[in-house]
Amino acid sequence: MVSAELLLTDYQNGCGLPQSSGRVVFPPADGYLSSRLPVAALALGSVGALCSAVDRLLVARGLEPHPWVLDPERVAASFAGDAMMRIDGEPVSGFAPMSGFFAAADGWVRTHGNYPHHRTRLLDALELGADADAGVLSSRIGTMSAQEVEDRAAESGAIAARVRTEAQWARHPQGVASGAGPIVRMTTTGSARDTDPTPLGHAGSATDPARPLAGLRVLDLTRVLAGPVAGRALALLGAQVLRVDPPHLHEIDWQHRDTGQGKRSALLDLGSDDGARSMRELLPDVDVLVTGYRPGALDRFGLTEAGKVHGSVSAWGTDGPWAHRRGFDSIVQAATGISLVEGGEHPGALPVQALDHASGYLLAAGIVDALTLRSGDGAGRAVSVSLARTARWLIDAPGRVADPPAARVPGPDTTVTHGAVTAARPPLPGCQDYPFPAHEWGADAPHWV
Repeated sequence: MVSAELLLTDYQNGCGLPQSSGRVVFPPADGYLSSRLPVAALALGSVGALCSAVDRLLVARGLEPHPWVLDPERVAASFAGDAMMRIDGEPVSGFAPMSGFFAAADGWVRTHGNYPHHRTRLLDALELGADADAGVLSSRIGTMSAQEVEDRAAESGAIAARVRTEAQWARHPQGVASGAGPIVRMTTTGSARDTDPTPLGHAGSATDPARPLAGLRVLDLTRVLAGPVAGRALALLGAQVLRVDPPHLHEIDWQHRDTGQGKRSALLDLGSDDGARSMRELLPDVDVLVTGYRPGALDRFGLTEAGKVHGSVSAWGTDGPWAHRRGFDSIVQAATGISLVEGGEHPGALPVQALDHASGYLLAAGIVDALTLRSGDGAGRAVSVSLARTARWLIDAPGRVADPPAARVPGPDTTVTHGAVTAARPPLPGCQDYPFPAHEWGADAPHWV
């Protein structure tokens, strides 16, 4: 698949990386993730980028690279984690009633109200009562312009976007800003060669090619999908990943059970004295910090200097007028023109949350490569991705089709069951399962083991 190889090349060139000594093989997509835009290529290319990064790490340690032959069905199942998941045999619901497309007076908007606090903010922004349902929301939006809905949401911290065409987004200041630069940004944050005798931190020089990040300590401060997918990928490669959440923002259960696999889960209120003290005790031993909040949202807690490598994901990127605006995969699809490409008279959507998952694997790849580069020069690095930049790649990529066939559904062999939970297997060849199922949310103590 030419465009999957193109994404891998774009990633490596953008980060200034050499081709790996191994080779990632991209078989035909076989109808999985079928859509008008080349979603299968995005999925395979992003997972391939992680495979290629692992090869470079292995070669740097004097080990043989893996023979990576990607399985399009396994990759598709992983990207369709919500559709593949069953809890007590029952499917899960990916979106709440307040999340979806609504017709405005002059077009369409897409809203996001999966979390209770986002639902509350959305209703407040549109001057609706707390007891309003989706029908009342629809009626209210129908009396307003799409731009007014978007502006009101932004002002109140709610999440809604005007559905734009590709051309409208290309001219928008945020479209210009978030579409610039490489798909993964990597910058050097300083040299530690003279003071740090172990540039790879607690991973040292792990020699198990199946667990090249064994011993690495990763602090996962992310939510929803892209950031948690990156942390889950690092756990799959052997890292000890501790996800920390604020106790007042409960994670959606199925999302935690999917992206929490292989991780420990702790709760800390960083605004309290006890929570801040516990975090300070964690930070000295952090090798990799992964953050998924809006740029600058964690600055007041003094976390951004932690870790030898800092990986971050945002909706809109670090530049432009929307840099500090909230967003999710579905919202980015709407704003960037993807929804109109995939729809008709009514806006549509990609077959999976492809921007989230692909950005997660690209971030994980960048983190692995940053660790490899650090082993050579001792320097720390910052790695960042954004959903809007990933969307730009998908829009520009070759392989668009006008009338895609119905997408094939991954079969049961692409899932694994532990107790009441059935979830998709990992997308990496040779990895049949994650190290362990997701722990109950907040069940672990906030310390390293």
